[in-house]
Formats: sequence, C-alpha cells, structure tokens
Amino acid sequence: MTYSVLIPARLSSSRLPRKPLADIAGLPMVVRVAHRAALSGARQVVVAADDAEIIAACAAHQVRAVLTRSDHATGSDRLAEACELLGLNGDEVVVNVQGDEPLIEPALIDAVAALMQTHSDCVVATAAHAMNDPADLANPNVVKVVCDRQDRALYFSRAPIPWWRDGSAAGAPGIGSVAPLRHIGIYAFRAGFLRRFPTLEVSPLETVESLEQLRVLWHGERIAVHRSDTPAGIGVDTPQDLERVRQLLA
Repeated sequence: MTYSVLIPARLSSSRLPRKPLADIAGLPMVVRVAHRAALSGARQVVVAADDAEIIAACAAHQVRAVLTRSDHATGSDRLAEACELLGLNGDEVVVNVQGDEPLIEPALIDAVAALMQTHSDCVVATAAHAMNDPADLANPNVVKVVCDRQDRALYFSRAPIPWWRDGSAAGAPGIGSVAPLRHIGIYAFRAGFLRRFPTLEVSPLETVESLEQLRVLWHGERIAVHRSDTPAGIGVDTPQDLERVRQLLA
C-alpha cells in the first residue's frame, strides 16, 4: 500500500528549547528523523514545521517541508493543516512520526501503516510492546494500552492497566499474569479523519489523562494496535535523552 509520512516539528519546547534543530552527529534532529522515515516504504516524507528556520534546515539537507501555522495546540492539528497544504485525498494513509524520534525503526512505520489496510473499520492505527519492568507499569509518564481480541484499543491510560487484582501488593499489578502493553507514540490516520479530528469535541477523559488519542475512542471510532516485538527507540524529551542519543550515534 502507498502512504505518506508527516513529521510535526515545533521550534519551542519547554524542556528542550529549539529541539527540532538540536545537533545529533552533525545533523539537526528533525532531519535525522526524516532520514530514518525515508528508509520505510512511504512514498513521501514531509516535515510540517511551525517556523521558517526549520524549513531552511530541512531544505539544506534535501528534506521536504511545509510551513504551518504557529498556533496549533497539538501535532495532530498541525498535520491536519499539512494534509490540506499537500492536497492529500481523504482515503490516503498518513503516518505521524514524532519529530523527536531519531532512532525510529522504518519497519515499525511500515507495520503501523499496514494496519490501515487490514483493519478497515479503524480510522487510526498505533503500536505497543509488552512491558516487563514493574517501574514502567507504575510510571505515569509511561502510557499503557489494553486491547480487545482483534488488537483494537479499548483504553489508554497513565495508570497501571490491566490491574492484577490477585497479585501480591508488593509485586507489579499485571506483570506475571498478563503482560501489560506500553504504548508507542506513532500513529497512522486516514487523511480525511485527520482533517476532521481537530473539529471533534475534546473528550473529558482526554483532559484528565492528557492523552489526545482518547478523543478518538470517546467519539466511537476505533484504533488498531500493532504489537511490536521490541521496544521503541529512545525519544528525545530532555537534555539527558539528547546526550544518550548523541552517544549512541557518535
């Protein structure tokens, strides 16, 4: 199947200022992400930027980019505008690759895109992998997902789900019974739904959990989940993450 990769990039970041342009082994981070995405089966890879400086950095490394408004509340809003700018038809599949994932696996991008073909009842696809570390299960910064028997998402949460009712109080709820799933922040959309998404009413659950994908479920739509055999690469949220990635690619 054919699909496009769109990479949202916002210049300002509270934890890591000018994150998309952070140097990683001689390349701006957003360029590294685009180069990794280009190794997938996508027919095109486009950065959706909020600043002309990002556009210039991409152009210097032959990465296509479009300039979007600077006032978008979320990356999904930014990509919805990018779909319009690129003239994508409503049935085209778009994969949202985060601009802070310089170690993203191209095969993971392909796998998530493929779900849109095998799960015609779903408007979004994403990914997850099994967790075995009790610390991750208890960490609210690690998002979990539970699925039905056809690997469609039932719920996403920062809380430990599923909760192992009969497990030891000292142990990790869920681990040792059914391995909980850690959500990986990559999404495939049909372009028509992506354009519609910003117009949907914000879900109360989305507000409580601070998880945008809960808006999709709240409105009765379905999300397909690819179960990855391996964890995702290191995402860059902090200066410490940036140094780890720099050392790996040095």
